[in-house]
Amino acid sequence: MQYFTTYSKSAHRVEKFLDLLDHFTEAKGLNVPQIVEIDKLKSLPQGTFGRTWADFLNQNNLQPFITGTRRKQLHDGVHVLAGYATDPIGEAELQAFLLGAKFTITNLMLGLGLLRMIYKNLNYQQQFAWERLQKAYQRGCDSNFDPDIWQPELLWHLPLTDVQKMFGVI
Repeated sequence: MQYFTTYSKSAHRVEKFLDLLDHFTEAKGLNVPQIVEIDKLKSLPQGTFGRTWADFLNQNNLQPFITGTRRKQLHDGVHVLAGYATDPIGEAELQAFLLGAKFTITNLMLGLGLLRMIYKNLNYQQQFAWERLQKAYQRGCDSNFDPDIWQPELLWHLPLTDVQKMFGVI
């Protein structure tokens, strides 16, 4: 799994969950064709949302999600938009942000799973982690970001800061 390479047991569980989710969404007819074309993003000028997305994937040694729902395929773009890391705390912050922006049971389940992993595997001070998650949740509540309807493919050519302002995340 691309996000939790140092936590292989947890990574395997997350990967299995995402595979199960793909099968479920496929059966429901919710999966969409590939959205993120990395070569297209790499060709954009520095500082644009799309190029920053490509650089983010490269810097974190990630490949874009190319299967599943729009929301899944655009996951890494939310990292770029909101500025959260891909470590377990950053992933939990992202899920908290998404819960604040628009509640879904999937984000709640992912967030709880990440919290369990953080609690079991990392030596973060609990108070610090909770403060970060509360801040991320409130940031999502205060934004005008809807992860189900945003169309980043129409925004890739814009400066990242303009896109962040558009959704009220800075």
